[in-house]
Amino acid sequence: MADTTKGALEGRRIVVTRTRDKASELAAKLSGLGAKVIELPVIRISKEVSNQALADVMLELGGYDWLVFTSGSGVHFFFEEFFRVLDDIRALGLIRIACVGETTAKAVGALHLKVECLPKTATAEGLAGEMIDTGSMDNAKVLVITGNLNRDVLVTRLEGARAIVDCLQVYKTEGVDLSSDPAAADFRRRGADAVLFASSSSAQCFVDQGDTLRIGGGGTKPIHGSIGPQTSETMRRVGLSVDFEAPTPGIDPLIAELVRALK
Repeated sequence: MADTTKGALEGRRIVVTRTRDKASELAAKLSGLGAKVIELPVIRISKEVSNQALADVMLELGGYDWLVFTSGSGVHFFFEEFFRVLDDIRALGLIRIACVGETTAKAVGALHLKVECLPKTATAEGLAGEMIDTGSMDNAKVLVITGNLNRDVLVTRLEGARAIVDCLQVYKTEGVDLSSDPAAADFRRRGADAVLFASSSSAQCFVDQGDTLRIGGGGTKPIHGSIGPQTSETMRRVGLSVDFEAPTPGIDPLIAELVRALK
C-alpha cells in the first residue's frame, strides 16, 4: 500500500477535474495529505429529462425486471423525479437493481435499496457481462438510466442476450468554459504535479479546453491519473498519457496510486 498518511503529498500541486459539487470529498482528502488542490471543473452535470419519457416509464415501472444505473448522477436525478411523481419507494415493486461500480452502488445503498448485480470491473462491458451471467436476460425487461453521453455498448450487449431494453435519460454532461477562471490561469503559468480524471467526459472536456489549459514554458508538466479502465481508454484516445490508474475505481484507490506515482 502507498503511504497515504498526513504529509504524503506535502507541497504537491494536484489538479481535480470533477464537477464542483463532486470535487469536495476528493479535494478534502488530498488537502489532508498536504496537497495544494487546484480545482478545474471542466464539466457540468445537470438534470435533463423528457416529461413524456418519464411519464411512460413511471406508468410501466412495475413491469420492468431490472433497473440499471451507470453513474451516481443517474441515481440522484432518477430518484429525485421518482419521489416527485410517486412519493413511495414501494412503487419500485420487486425490480432488481444493477450498478456499474461501487460509487454508484453506494448512492443506491443510501436509499436502503439492495444492489443485486455489481461487476468486478466497473465498465459497461463488465456490467453487461455480469448481468448476462445471471441467466435472467432472456425476454427480461430492463430500464437503463442514462445521461446524454452514455455509450451504447451496455444496451447492445443486453439486447444481444435477448433482453428488452428501454433507456431513460435523466441528466446531461457538458463542457465548462474555463478561459476566464483564475485557477486555469494559474495552471497555465505554474503547471502542476498531477491531474486526476474521474470520468471519460472530464478527460475529453479537459482536452477540448485547448489553449485555456495549455501550460507555458516555465510550468511544471503534470502526470495524469485515471480512476478506471474506461476513463483510461478515453484519455489515450484524446491524446493524454495514462501515467497511473486506480486498481479499482474509487477515490481512495486513485489517491493511493497518485502517492505511489509521485514517489
